[in-house]
Amino acid sequence: MADKKKKTNYQELSYSELVSRRDELKKKYMEFRFKMVLSHVDNPMEKRAMRKEIARLNTFIHQRDLAQKFGAVAGNK
Repeated sequence: MADKKKKTNYQELSYSELVSRRDELKKKYMEFRFKMVLSHVDNPMEKRAMRKEIARLNTFIHQRDLAQKFGAVAGNK
């Protein structure tokens, strides 16, 4: 079976680390798309994996935003 990459536990990362990781992956994704157009890539399924990873990061970032927003509202009552 294929070599599986170690999954990162995003719950342990801070908000700024999550955002920087997402931005880094977005840049890598855009470069990969460009490479796919210009030449042959070894593993085209990597594009899907990157997209899912970016979506996963967006989910954690959104959860942190909501927790901060509603935590502040709950603290004011």
